[in-house]
Amino acid sequence: MTAILPSYVQGGWWTPADPSTGSGTDGVVVSDASTGEEVTRVSTEGIDLAAALDYARTTGQKSLGALTFHQRAMLLKHFALALNERKEELYELSLRAGATRRDSLSDVDGGIGVLFTYSSKGRRELPNSQVYVDGAPEPLSKDGTFLGRHIYTRLPGVAVQINAFNFPVWGALEKFAPPSSRGCPRSSSPRRRRPMSPRRGCGCSSRPDSCPTVRCSS
Repeated sequence: MTAILPSYVQGGWWTPADPSTGSGTDGVVVSDASTGEEVTRVSTEGIDLAAALDYARTTGQKSLGALTFHQRAMLLKHFALALNERKEELYELSLRAGATRRDSLSDVDGGIGVLFTYSSKGRRELPNSQVYVDGAPEPLSKDGTFLGRHIYTRLPGVAVQINAFNFPVWGALEKFAPPSSRGCPRSSSPRRRRPMSPRRGCGCSSRPDSCPTVRCSS
């Protein structure tokens, strides 16, 4: 029997078999699409979703909020570089999930390309600050003593993302990049039958705390 695929929750890798949870489960088997061989198992039995979301709203918000747009963009670039060095691992997992090599090129390389693109746009089109100023100051009084100016700031919540089965890497990273660059933490749940690639992607990150929650759900 294979081990249950861990989920990255509240700053660490978690499985139902962790002694601190006081629970255990056989989980749901994820099989090789071609051979039927058991690849891994998944389960979220005993996971505290409320605590996970609270962690994202507090610790995740504080961590990302302390960074500027350019610093967040650089994290995306480093994540992309780390994944780029491990593409063969992701190709192999995609093959076991039923994808062809051509599918994997679109999925894996496409997802990595999304990270590079958002990193580039974030550094090129946004200021190296924590807020984005929208336009010039607007006079709100005749003598100019009262002015107003619009700014964009990060949202105070958490992005909850459920990924599709057909592009498990590209879909996950496409949802990952926009809120990350804007300072909003995420809770992401891969498709049950193809959870390995997104989970491995988070594990490849030089800073897995940049993805506060990845749940390998059953």
